Amino acid sequence: MSLLRSLTGPADLRALRPDQLPVLATEIRDALVAAVAKTGGHLGPNLGAVELTIAVHRVFESPREPIVFDTGHQAYVHKLLTGRLDGFAQLRQRGGLSGYPSRAESEHDWVENSHASTSLSYADGLAKAFAVRGEDRPVVAVIGDGALTGGMAWEALNNIAAAQDRPVVIVVNDNGRSYSPTIGGVADALATLRLRPGYEEALAAVRQALHRAPVVGTKLYDALHAIKKGLKDVLAPQGMFEDLGMKYVGPVDGHDIEMMESALRRARSFGGPVIVHAVTTKGFGYPPAETDTIDAWHSTGVFEPDSGLSSAAKGPEWTDVFADELVRIGTDRSDVVAITAAMLHPTGLAPFAERFPERTYDVGIAEQHALTSAAGLAMGGLHPVVAIYSTFLNRAFDQLLMDVALHGQPVTLVLDRAGVTGSDGASHNGMWDMSICSIVPGLQLAAPRDEPTLREALREAVQVTDGPTVVRFPKGALPPEVPAVERRGPVDVLRRGSADEVLLVATGSLVPMCLAAAQRAADHGIEVTVVDPRWVMPVADELVTLAGEHRLVVTVEDGGRAGGVGTLLSQALQDADRDVPVRTLGLPQQFFEHGSRGQVLADVGLTEQDVARRIVEWAARVADRTAAPAEPQAEAAEGQQ
Repeated sequence: MSLLRSLTGPADLRALRPDQLPVLATEIRDALVAAVAKTGGHLGPNLGAVELTIAVHRVFESPREPIVFDTGHQAYVHKLLTGRLDGFAQLRQRGGLSGYPSRAESEHDWVENSHASTSLSYADGLAKAFAVRGEDRPVVAVIGDGALTGGMAWEALNNIAAAQDRPVVIVVNDNGRSYSPTIGGVADALATLRLRPGYEEALAAVRQALHRAPVVGTKLYDALHAIKKGLKDVLAPQGMFEDLGMKYVGPVDGHDIEMMESALRRARSFGGPVIVHAVTTKGFGYPPAETDTIDAWHSTGVFEPDSGLSSAAKGPEWTDVFADELVRIGTDRSDVVAITAAMLHPTGLAPFAERFPERTYDVGIAEQHALTSAAGLAMGGLHPVVAIYSTFLNRAFDQLLMDVALHGQPVTLVLDRAGVTGSDGASHNGMWDMSICSIVPGLQLAAPRDEPTLREALREAVQVTDGPTVVRFPKGALPPEVPAVERRGPVDVLRRGSADEVLLVATGSLVPMCLAAAQRAADHGIEVTVVDPRWVMPVADELVTLAGEHRLVVTVEDGGRAGGVGTLLSQALQDADRDVPVRTLGLPQQFFEHGSRGQVLADVGLTEQDVARRIVEWAARVADRTAAPAEPQAEAAEGQQ
């Protein structure tokens, strides 16, 4: 039996001899590659955290002593060490293990965090709770250098450092990357710690450079020399964190289990907040990941484990079209700039950055800053395009509302992975964006249905000069193009019924399914006209007029029903005194179990068959209600004869 197979939990791990641990690390890497090759997932971060995670579980007694991972996608090794090897082959599949920590899976998973920079706040709260209850229980937070670019992490550090008697051990997994190479001042400081240049050599280099500067060089050098301690703190490992009042251990080789254990035991024995700085290599031990300069296989699809080659056929995707069109727009307009929150490649901004590096800004994992910085760029006469995943817009709502919209600034948000993403679970479904955007005054939101409408929407968005615009699209391959038979204002008519019976309002990528559902309903004698609003916020007058001409309106959307397309259209009809019944099909406001996109949509009835059935049923009820009042009138007429 392999060592990994023999482990039922952390207690078994702690019983292993030190000489067995390198063998275990190799088995874990083999298991990671074999499983993720079949299911896809976050491979690079976990390959780099194998020894680190082994050491953490040998020093701390999970689950009594909580271990919180930030972000949770680096917790695969943690799952394997806590007795979940048997379910690992179904990673991120319906009925299998989640791709993130899951409280339903194991008592070792304290939180289900998958949005970055949160672990330190969880750890701070847990440590405070244990102190109030009089329990001596250390809390461990494992946070990557990328997550340290998020402001929330530093807010938490400020609070953690304020209590010297609360045992919080912060393990900084420093691999120089978040999704891509980590960007920003914090990243530069940590890079300095990795390189560890001597203080005197650095100061000499500064002196030599400044003496060559005219007039002010010598005086400026003297000023720098006077603040020698400050410069030394930048270059010495402890300075960055000890200024916060926290003890510092490191840098430590994160791939040396013995050294990691020693550092963690020292941190544990201190009894207060401690930083353990572990230097690791993302993708460590698997050459295709280690040599990938883009993101070290941060997240991968299905691949051949021996060669690392993708085994899935891949056509053009939504992100590819956005990337291409933004470069075209940037070529035409020198005022268009791009912003990413540490996701240059995943959001499709890499081609724009390559073509226009001086007009591309990677702000790190800092969505709040991204939006307000974008507002400043707009105030300065530029048109920023902020590309993030839909689920991460949640983190920047206040900035969208108060910093962008309140000031009427022309900022375009491009939301990738909108709607149901599926396999990454509840935290990554982009189902909230339309709900939260619907309450932002002056915001315009487009949901393109195919490649031409995506290109068109993006160009229309950057033409807006008086407020924020949003363009949202899902993850994955592009659907076939769906031409319009007519355009009324911004609304595309895609299918005409022979009678004004049912108006089916189809949103974004669900258009092909809605057209198929309309045909099914027509086969049952229900006349359905299908329209695509394209710009779903605000509701176009032309859509209100079309809806008012029909006996029933059905809206279909891949976002939350609350505050979505159906809600907005219902309100617009009321405001226009149009008494038309509206039925909404969308996502209920709940957290969905991970599974494929198709499985999640089927769970909530967003399939061709289900939509057609509901249309037929609702149309029949409307017809019955319309006919019902005529019967008493006919009887009354007969009584008068």
